Amino acid sequence: MLQAGERVLPRGFYARSTLVVARDMLGKRLVHLGDDGLERAGTIVETEAYVGPHDAASHARSGPRGRAALMYGKAGVAYVYLIYGVHNCFNATTEPDGYPGAVLVRAVEPCDPAERGAGPALVCRALSIDRGCSGLDLTTSNLRLENAPPIPDALVRVGPRIGVDYAGAWADHPWRFWVADSPHLSRRRLTGTTLDPAMLG
Repeated sequence: MLQAGERVLPRGFYARSTLVVARDMLGKRLVHLGDDGLERAGTIVETEAYVGPHDAASHARSGPRGRAALMYGKAGVAYVYLIYGVHNCFNATTEPDGYPGAVLVRAVEPCDPAERGAGPALVCRALSIDRGCSGLDLTTSNLRLENAPPIPDALVRVGPRIGVDYAGAWADHPWRFWVADSPHLSRRRLTGTTLDPAMLG
């Protein structure tokens, strides 16, 4: 999947099971070269997976139209949407073409200590990501994920996704992944279980 010395993550990284990608994105660097010429970056410490057309917590539940159309397209594309009319949220699309999947980046450890990246909106604010970035190819554009040493399974925790109570039983799926004891998580007192690699298939 990754060639020796490869820095920017290739499309093959994203074109896999969304759960696997969500776990493997932990520890990777999210980098954005903004229109102002400044490069901003952060290390990903928390993600959420949204998988398939039947996931009641996913935008893809309404089919391949509107803002969710990107989720049904090729893997490795930025999907940025607005919540509450004010906050941007960054996702990376996953899975083979035609099957919807995306990973929401919930928190990063910003390279600039003056910035905060604990929460999806703060991720976008810290890295100057907005809806103008939606649709950018993460393998070739000024918005990308860069390779970094993997986070050991023993340091990965899993638990239910946040803010999707409307999704019924789908809200209970342990599809949120985070780095244990990171001080940059979206919620300081996250409780979860140690990752069982078998859950990734």
